[in-house]
Amino acid sequence: MKTTYLDLIEQSFDFPQAEFRISEDYDLEWHGIPIIDLVEEYGSPLRLTYLPKISAQIERSRRFFNVAMAKVGYKGKYIYCYCTKSSHFKFVIQEALKNDIHLETSSAYDIEIIERLHKEGTFEKDRYILFNGCKNNLYLKKIAGLINQGFSNATLIIDNIYELERIEELVQKPFNIGLRIAAEEDPRFDFYTSRLGIGYKDIVPYYKNYIQENKLYNLKILHFFINTGINDNAYYWNELTKCVKVYCDLKKICPSLDSLDIGGGLPIKNSLAFNYDYEYMIEEIISHIKGICEEEGVQEPDIFTEFGSFTVGESGAIIYSVLKQKRQNDRELWNMIDSSFMTTLPDSWAISKKFILLPINNWDEQYERVFLGGITCDSDDYYNSEQHSNAIYMPKYRRNRTQYLGFFNTGAYQESLGGYGGVQHCLTPQPKHLLISRDENDNLITELFAEEQSAEQMLKILGY
Repeated sequence: MKTTYLDLIEQSFDFPQAEFRISEDYDLEWHGIPIIDLVEEYGSPLRLTYLPKISAQIERSRRFFNVAMAKVGYKGKYIYCYCTKSSHFKFVIQEALKNDIHLETSSAYDIEIIERLHKEGTFEKDRYILFNGCKNNLYLKKIAGLINQGFSNATLIIDNIYELERIEELVQKPFNIGLRIAAEEDPRFDFYTSRLGIGYKDIVPYYKNYIQENKLYNLKILHFFINTGINDNAYYWNELTKCVKVYCDLKKICPSLDSLDIGGGLPIKNSLAFNYDYEYMIEEIISHIKGICEEEGVQEPDIFTEFGSFTVGESGAIIYSVLKQKRQNDRELWNMIDSSFMTTLPDSWAISKKFILLPINNWDEQYERVFLGGITCDSDDYYNSEQHSNAIYMPKYRRNRTQYLGFFNTGAYQESLGGYGGVQHCLTPQPKHLLISRDENDNLITELFAEEQSAEQMLKILGY
């Protein structure tokens, strides 16, 4: 009988996969990285960032869009922006900038990052910067500062009708702006219209009343974003259609308008069973935009995207070890890990987000159904199912050996949502963080970015 964990995976999925394979010793390798070697050297819990995956995702997206544009004869260009709020770490943004990309920001302190990158020579003044989000006075002041310094493609994306009159006093030269459309939300949401942006019907009147005759503003971009992401469903296509029609209406009276920002939301792999046809979806989007523009007699726009999770999500992983197993009744086995899901994977409990979960070692052992429990005393600190099934299976637990397990594609949002470097729930320390790259000969290079958070660091924050 085939009853090992490897048998289970091979019978359930098309396995091995591009980023996952099993070594001769029945240990998991991720992007060709022998994870068991790293965890034995650095210990657990251990957060990993595989930097080459960031560049690979950027080039992948460029290929999807450029091929789609060539197929349908699309005349506009494709511009890739990285959504910095997905991960603000310097090593992430520096890796992304190697690929001649641009940035999208969401707060005043983002501007501090851009200024430091510029001083270091890694961010030039002619790159696009899209300033998104609801803007307080400090954010607007920082934006005006970049414009006045000569960042020629700095573009203020107007979120509400009062932002222009507040920034007008701060800028000393004409500058680029964009308008964000307040899309209608998915019918399952608790509200009907996004709190961000300006309503569809108000876009053209707002342009006529506040922008058209003002020589200070150069309207370049119409911005559109769907919270549920880019999906092949009626809701997405309906909202995209409305957005493109607003673009066409605006373009007819605004010659400077030449770009459409379709936001982010391209999904990433969350299961070994993940199946998303990127080529089909992106070609359909490009064809859809081109078709509406042709009907309206309008030249098709350049396309901006703001991919955050798609850029950085699949570069991340976190490794835990099982401290012990607890049998609480005749049906439930709890594998208790050496960290907390609530602090290291906050999306797993906050929005029940699923990640790829796999054991690191012992793939040649029989498997059992388990629940995973975090180390904190909170009842919500657990993980009990995977994206493809209502269960978790792991190699059978044995007291005389250590079982390691990993969550993969965790590179977006988890550190910032968990409060990286701050006070964690139950004073659970942040794990060590290891950066992995490759040299020109494809040899692995590892660098310890951060040690495990110390008690002294947390107690200082708390005033002790």
